[in-house]
Amino acid sequence: MELHGKSIIAGETISSGVILQRHFTARGELARFEEANEEHIHLAFQAAAKAAQEFHQLAPELRAAFLERIGGELESLGDELLSTANIETALPIADRLAGERARTINQLKMFAALIREGSWVDARIDRAVPDRKPVPKPDIRRMLIPLGPVAVFGASNFPLAFSVAGGDTASALAAGCPVVVKAHPAHPATSELAARAVAKAAKDSGMPTGVFSMLQSSRNEISLAVVKHRLARAVAFTGSFRAGRALFDAAASRRDPIPVYAEMGSVNPVFILPGALKERTNGIAQGMKNSITLGTGQFCTSPGLTVGIGNDFARFSDELTTLIRNAPPSGMLSPGILEAFEAGVERLGSIKGVRVMESSYAADRTRTQARPVLFVTDAETLQGHHELGEELFGPSSVMVRCDSRDELLTVARNLSGHLTATIHGTAADLTEYGELVAVLQSKVGRLIFNGFPTGVEVCAAMHHGGPYPATTDSRSTSVGTAAILRFARPIAYQNFPTHTLPPELQDANIRGIWRLLDGQWTKDPA
Repeated sequence: MELHGKSIIAGETISSGVILQRHFTARGELARFEEANEEHIHLAFQAAAKAAQEFHQLAPELRAAFLERIGGELESLGDELLSTANIETALPIADRLAGERARTINQLKMFAALIREGSWVDARIDRAVPDRKPVPKPDIRRMLIPLGPVAVFGASNFPLAFSVAGGDTASALAAGCPVVVKAHPAHPATSELAARAVAKAAKDSGMPTGVFSMLQSSRNEISLAVVKHRLARAVAFTGSFRAGRALFDAAASRRDPIPVYAEMGSVNPVFILPGALKERTNGIAQGMKNSITLGTGQFCTSPGLTVGIGNDFARFSDELTTLIRNAPPSGMLSPGILEAFEAGVERLGSIKGVRVMESSYAADRTRTQARPVLFVTDAETLQGHHELGEELFGPSSVMVRCDSRDELLTVARNLSGHLTATIHGTAADLTEYGELVAVLQSKVGRLIFNGFPTGVEVCAAMHHGGPYPATTDSRSTSVGTAAILRFARPIAYQNFPTHTLPPELQDANIRGIWRLLDGQWTKDPA
């Protein structure tokens, strides 16, 4: 497919004439990508706002079929989509991108199934009691409705699953919200291919023309302008703390502030308790090495902090160090990300009380390769240097040796917010360290026992979020069916004739969904 390098607004290609970058595609040709401008932003949100009401009122079956059609179009791109993403991100095709495409398509199918079933709208009906004393009780019916146009920012580390047609776009469209995507500048060709798939699916499914737009840009001011546009109603973002906070602040500064669901980085601490170390040091060390190096450490759930007690943990650190020394370097997503990682390694390695243990292999910087690294220190040094407890995006972990149970608990209490925390232990460990579980519940969105944080299952029960600064709203998730709730709000109807209400709230319950009827969950008619 020949790339045009332009933004796509309501199904049309729009040119600016301003070059974003020249870029080699999968077939080796030189393509030119153009910068979007503020006029493009306005056109995209105007079209989205015009489409919003019609898209909301479409039968769920039609929206579901649209989502599935997107998946079909992505599949039909075949090897070109994967090879393009490989060239732009250095992610391997067989071991990563093929699986990520499958995840992207499955997410679309998952949300299609969710809205077909329909109970996600959380319908609640309290019927009138006209003769109630001292005052009559009115008929009140409540459900979730879409917020309106959503701005989605593509992530660098997931060019398919958290990008143009990824989970944020899928969940927003499922909720009934038109989407304006700001593509990530690190993979513009992959973004264009995916955007054309979404636009084709929208056209072939008969969707309102403004239901989807995609803007290409590398400029921070364009990102801020997207968030500040008066017609944007919510924002979804995955990336760095600095960028996420800038978008959050921009949204808060509007005359009408809007929610920003930003996932901004996480250290994902791992606590290895004494009983587990005695029973399976080798297995935990091998698992940690795999988790640290998976995807060159470029997962938001990479284990960036590892904590344990005493000499057993010191021996564990030595074993993990040996594994890391024998781990080969691998490619990072872009030269800029590699430079940031190397600067972080130098910064943390210069702290007094920190020993740096790196892979013994040489890295090829022309292939943006990074060497895995451990920073070995103690709890006192950690508490004196906050930067040791902050995310370093790449294949690394800070190993923290504590002298006692109390010192380990102090480390846990001083954590900021993270996506995950992991505990390796035995049944006896959990009894002795029950307070650790209680502390970590207030620090993270997902607790893992005897596992590793990398690998996020896409399912209804998954919560991929956490307290600030991991995200801007710890109540929300960007993975799993609950992600749809970010883009909906409740509305209550009082004393409306039933035939004028949305189908989900009418007496007959023609959709057959679960509803809270006078305080009881049921599928019965009202």
